[in-house]
Amino acid sequence: MPAKTTDEAPRERTAVPAEAVTPLIRGVAVLRQLTEAGGTLSPSGLERATGLARSTVDRITATLARMGYVRLDGREVTLAPRLMELGNAYLAALRLPALLSRRADALADELDESVSLAVADRDGIRFIHQATRRRAMSLSFRIGDLLPAERTAPGPLFATQWTEEDWQRWRERRAADPQDRTFPAIPPRGPARGDRDAEAAVHSGHGHDDADFVRRTTQAAEDGWALDDQLIEPGLVAVSVPVREPRTGRVACVASVVSHTSRHTARDLGSSLLPSLRSAVADMERELRLAPPPEPGPPPAGLAIWTGASKQELGREFVESLARGLTVLTAFGEGRQELTLTEVAKATGLARATARRALITYQHLGLVTPAGERGFALTPRVLSLGFPPLSRTSLPQIAEPHLAELADRVHESTSLAVLTPSGDEIQYIARAATNRVMSVNITVGTRLPAHATSLGRVLLADLPASERHLGEPHAPTPHTVTSTTALTGVLSEVRAEGYALVDEELEEGLRSIAVPIRDRTGRVVAALNTAMHATRHTVEECVTHILPELKTTAGHIETDLHTASRFTHVPLT
Repeated sequence: MPAKTTDEAPRERTAVPAEAVTPLIRGVAVLRQLTEAGGTLSPSGLERATGLARSTVDRITATLARMGYVRLDGREVTLAPRLMELGNAYLAALRLPALLSRRADALADELDESVSLAVADRDGIRFIHQATRRRAMSLSFRIGDLLPAERTAPGPLFATQWTEEDWQRWRERRAADPQDRTFPAIPPRGPARGDRDAEAAVHSGHGHDDADFVRRTTQAAEDGWALDDQLIEPGLVAVSVPVREPRTGRVACVASVVSHTSRHTARDLGSSLLPSLRSAVADMERELRLAPPPEPGPPPAGLAIWTGASKQELGREFVESLARGLTVLTAFGEGRQELTLTEVAKATGLARATARRALITYQHLGLVTPAGERGFALTPRVLSLGFPPLSRTSLPQIAEPHLAELADRVHESTSLAVLTPSGDEIQYIARAATNRVMSVNITVGTRLPAHATSLGRVLLADLPASERHLGEPHAPTPHTVTSTTALTGVLSEVRAEGYALVDEELEEGLRSIAVPIRDRTGRVVAALNTAMHATRHTVEECVTHILPELKTTAGHIETDLHTASRFTHVPLT
């Protein structure tokens, strides 16, 4: 059996149901350990962390790699952006990020402070949206991070709705883990209850004793808001207000403004920022009240067929029961918050018996909960499967493994670039070199004139003519197009053809071809290219041989980018 992981211990003590899928339990344990390790672990590290045999770890990671959920990089296993589709399924079904994130972002801009949305996860809270400020002192957690309720501002607000059973579960968890070691997103408490620093914190009003949390919950019920006065770590303060469901009046989520004592004291938060937070929450509740029922999006298609084909191809190395079990989570989504067993089986193409065993397993793991008379719904704990470390993924991190694979296939250096704010230069943000005596040598961070590069022309071509900053194009070589009229015509061709080929316009003997990388809205946000000496590939060979490889790689990068950016912000640099 796998070792207990953060989300299981010490809360989960129930026996494993007889119908549970053991490979699925083990696969979830591997994903949780990778999450807690920040996204990367060696197979031997996974073996030690989970208690599984090395052969089992290898089979699980091979299956997850086949699904695109992890990458096997030499001696390490690394979480891949596609895994975020599991957390996306929960967030889409929840609808709160889609409906409320715009209001949270606007409040962050108004106050110039970080704003978060969190939901209850049993006796903890889990973040579902973050609007952060870019400062040297960062005060944000990651989407999906789990925090103990008693050390947060949202916690007392959720606890106002706890049953006696909820309080008892909280007391048992506090007794089993008094130092919060099972919450890796926050610093642990003091080394012992008798620690003098911990005692001093209690006497100064910043203690974490259980009676204090009960008192704060009672106060939150009276006030309708709550404070965190450095409960997580020194200097961090927050004020929170509940966002209530229109129909039931229960707390749907909690909105918080997070700051630092160098900017606001806890008392100051309650007086200066609370009115703006309350106003924003009123707008959020209005959004919930007026939102039309969701239109169900298309469920995943052909998953059962794909897993069967993968099993036939890879044999024993592919754990089909794990792959099929994970596909069950993707059956949920926008307009599919609650599904019956029949609906899950239909959405995934799995047999009812297979879907049923997976749902039983997920109920045991706390990832699925009964809903309605015969339905099931995802819980916030689905976000524990890789979402926190992956929610901070940048475009270069997404692209780098794909660039390396492309460079291996075409035996040429590959690059990713974006336009600089001025709009007349490109900046390289990711590179993959190839082993050649003579190769294109450009480092990440290098800037080059946009008009004379294939990368730049792809980026410029997507802009409206009024937003292009061509300036007075200079000529690095005699072949460079410098006429504004001629460049406008070239960019029109690039936009129509979907690629740019530049032949010795940046440097004598240098030939390059580039394609666009588009975000979820279809806007070109980056460009991908391959550059080479002109003697290695003719212009025709670039179009017939290199271009299809570029387009394939661009498609893979876009798939990861679209998955990662559905509910998180993906920085371009």
